[in-house]
Amino acid sequence: MIEKKQIQALYWDKKYTVEEIANKLNVSFWTLYNFMEKYGINRRDRSEAGYNYNRIKPQFEIKSGLSFAEEKLKVAGIMLYWAEGTLKGQTVDFANSNPEMIKIFLKFLREICGVSEERLRVYLYAYTHHNLRNLRLYWHRITRLSLVQFTKPYVRKHNPNLSNRKLPYGLVHIRYNDKKLLELIKSWIEEYKNNVLNLGRYLSGQKGQTVISSVLPKGRMEK
Repeated sequence: MIEKKQIQALYWDKKYTVEEIANKLNVSFWTLYNFMEKYGINRRDRSEAGYNYNRIKPQFEIKSGLSFAEEKLKVAGIMLYWAEGTLKGQTVDFANSNPEMIKIFLKFLREICGVSEERLRVYLYAYTHHNLRNLRLYWHRITRLSLVQFTKPYVRKHNPNLSNRKLPYGLVHIRYNDKKLLELIKSWIEEYKNNVLNLGRYLSGQKGQTVISSVLPKGRMEK
């Protein structure tokens, strides 16, 4: 049971955000928000919230001087997130059921983005026919993340006539709460997209000519 004084201490004394407290207590944002409403815990006003956000430095360190293989990993991570990531809010949130895609995206976060390992979270999306313990152990092996970094799963009721082969290992969200990292990944998506589109327009106007160009986003140190 989450206690009122515990939430107050984290929110007002330690200046944690609601999302940070939710991750720490292993509950969803909205569960914690409802607890705060129930206990009558006041929220920060806009100016206090802005100050509290700005005091938090990005918890990542982008790798510079990328090798050719690392550039390819960076592009793979960017494209995976463009296809399957959440672009709104303040959390990097990549969802997929394919273990290889999850591995590649985590490799991108770890080796290119230099994220803080302990701040990564895994959110499971499962069906009633799934064994949640087995699912956690399966994704624990895939992600190499501690089981304490798995938040409370969502279990969806399904039509028993549907095949149990649908999403045999459920679906997972890999989450990292850092708005600055999310904005950076979004800027990489725009950069790569524009490079590809501009190259296509250039090639269409240069028929018969040899063009040497790179559409990879340039590696650089950003925090």
